[in-house]
Amino acid sequence: MKRITIPAALLSAALLLGLGGCAADDSREIIRIGHNQATTHPTHVALLAFEEFIEERLGDRYDVEVYPSELLGSQTEMVQLAQTGAIHFCVASNSILETFSDNYTLFNLPYLFASSEAYHASMDDPAITGAIFDSTRQAGFEAVAWIDAGARNFYTVDTPVNRPEDLRGLKIRVQQSPTNVEMMRLLGGSATPMGFGEVYTALQSKIIDGAENNEIALTSNGHGDVCKYYSYDMHQMIPDLLIGNCDFLDRLPAGDRAVFEEGFRLVNQVERTAWVSAVEEAKQTAAERQGVQFLYPDTAPFQQACMPLHQQMLDAYPSLAPVYDAIQRHNAEHPSAAGEGGI
Repeated sequence: MKRITIPAALLSAALLLGLGGCAADDSREIIRIGHNQATTHPTHVALLAFEEFIEERLGDRYDVEVYPSELLGSQTEMVQLAQTGAIHFCVASNSILETFSDNYTLFNLPYLFASSEAYHASMDDPAITGAIFDSTRQAGFEAVAWIDAGARNFYTVDTPVNRPEDLRGLKIRVQQSPTNVEMMRLLGGSATPMGFGEVYTALQSKIIDGAENNEIALTSNGHGDVCKYYSYDMHQMIPDLLIGNCDFLDRLPAGDRAVFEEGFRLVNQVERTAWVSAVEEAKQTAAERQGVQFLYPDTAPFQQACMPLHQQMLDAYPSLAPVYDAIQRHNAEHPSAAGEGGI
């Protein structure tokens, strides 16, 4: 099926005028949440849990609707809708939020976290995330929960990547972020930023030679049907963020806001639990049904090539140095294990 993309401005008008703010047969406010993943994805599972939680406790006032698979447009378009209040929440990649606040540049750094345990501990630490999550309020939205998106690795159509040198001459899709473009330059590849929904067709038609993402992209989005090599270079652990419209959040009564805050924590907990089993299932499916070969290169050469980005970021944004140092303390407490990336 061909997805019809509706311009954000037109969709905003349709949601505000055509659909209205309340259901036709009651006075409940409809809470719209959009994301770009399939209905089997842990993100969707977590948002359905949020929907059930809110409606169980506040169902007399709110009707939550979750829209998967870019039904409300691309991530960029959904962020614009959340800015205007046409929708209340959406899931956005950290790379998109980097274009709204320089603070999010920190989380895009390759090899920022020494291990998945250090990643989780850092993202659960309000001293690290608090100011960053609030830094887009001037744009009309704020992050209300972080969503685990695992480790990002390279996967390619027909060229196995065991060393940075193997990326030379390859066009690799990256998220639309200056940090990711520079990362590919340092690794020797050619960065091709594009929206997530365009990747499958670009791989199939060989407009690009590969991409970088977690294992679930192989199965949930069909990328493993085309790409036959998945290389665990572990270059990034980047969260997705559930963002909310500030006007809506600020006008919530105190009691309702407390329930929503509890719901945001539930999103994180449910998604993280679902993520572990989903990754294992995706790896098995990719290997057995799609014929994907998993590679485990030495990550040290990749790390060494990317390390200049750390100092570049600290020089450009010295205000982020205390947050960066706090992450290093979590890294010291949770060093890398065998098979994981890190610094």
